[in-house]
Amino acid sequence: MVRAIVGANWGDEGKGKITDMLAKGSDIIIRFQGGSNAGHTIINDYGKFALHLLPSGVFYDHTTSVIGNGVALNIPYLIKEIDSLVERGVPRPRVLVSDRAQLLMPYHILFDTYEEARLAGKSFGSTKSGIAPFYSDKYAKIGIQVSELFDDEVIKEKVRRVCETKNVLLEHLYHKPLLDEKELLETCRQYRDLVAPYVCDVSSYLHDALKEGKTILLEGQLGSLKDPDHGIYPMVTSSSTLAAYGAIGAGIPPYEIKDIITVVKAYSSAVGAGAFVSEIFGDEADELRRRGGDGGEFGATTGRPRRMGWFDAVASRYGCRIQGATEVAFTVVDVLGYLDEIPVCVGYEIDGKVTRDFPATVKLEKARPVLTTLPGWKCDIRGIKKYGDLPENCRNYIEFIEKEIGVPITMVSNGPGREDIIMR
Repeated sequence: MVRAIVGANWGDEGKGKITDMLAKGSDIIIRFQGGSNAGHTIINDYGKFALHLLPSGVFYDHTTSVIGNGVALNIPYLIKEIDSLVERGVPRPRVLVSDRAQLLMPYHILFDTYEEARLAGKSFGSTKSGIAPFYSDKYAKIGIQVSELFDDEVIKEKVRRVCETKNVLLEHLYHKPLLDEKELLETCRQYRDLVAPYVCDVSSYLHDALKEGKTILLEGQLGSLKDPDHGIYPMVTSSSTLAAYGAIGAGIPPYEIKDIITVVKAYSSAVGAGAFVSEIFGDEADELRRRGGDGGEFGATTGRPRRMGWFDAVASRYGCRIQGATEVAFTVVDVLGYLDEIPVCVGYEIDGKVTRDFPATVKLEKARPVLTTLPGWKCDIRGIKKYGDLPENCRNYIEFIEKEIGVPITMVSNGPGREDIIMR
């Protein structure tokens, strides 16, 4: 049985907590795309953690955590992340790394930084983690695959080709120091030794696991609207954020994915640039940001203050549709308890016409939110365990959203802790 946990919007929907919770009943948890450019915040008995590369199931001793072939693998970062968990009393997790994953190299991070600086005001709001240059190299076929580290001749030739193409750009476009072939080869050898204990033919391992009836959880990074094909292009990430890509990024048949839990937030937030129709500003945004999440709405990786907005039914419905959501986990509902009235964006006005469909980016830039207002519940709902015990206005809000997005809300998260969840 394979389930996927993915985001409906811009990311930051609270997937880490839901994955951590569902990992309890899973055997294998897989990261299938992205890299260390986004994080998942998790609060459990060991403390509060921001994970970046590791799947959110690493806190259980019965699970195996897998870095799939679709991930941008920053090897020193992975080792550091594993060690930092152990230092804080977490049992050393069982981690497998796909031999087909590709390496995020130090020069990818440099190129990311140089390019953002070159674009200046027209930049894409990158986290400067090297993600776009990494995926560019992968598809230009000058990326380095984990398996290649273990063949001296192959890796020498690969490093030579990398230096040849990169140094032209470094010299003539960025006017920066050139890459040194010997140094790069030495880095690759160090990476080989670090990653060797974890390397595995993941697709074959998963094939056997499926035959044995193991429970597998696919963990996505970011959300639908950051997908390079279906998101707010070009202000998107460089790998597919959709559950469908889980089959490719992990190496399993697509028909094995039976359940797609799409995580939807009770209000909107986004990190980075791009169209954000229901965005709010000033004191209103500051207050929601301060109360939001656990300790406020700031990026788990960057620490950047997130952009805030009211719930966007147009974007969320689309986000659920494009993910193929079978059920929805609705998060941070408790945060809205301070409001007398809660605005919800139910349509977009574009060139004088109102639509309920999420358009491509060129039209999105012109969209204005059409808002409706629901009464607030004006109390703290943390600690409530049964859906029927929630205030009526809170249930009305949840049921209004459920009707708008057209997917059953099966989980309601009403606090940051692992246990703060109401099953419907």
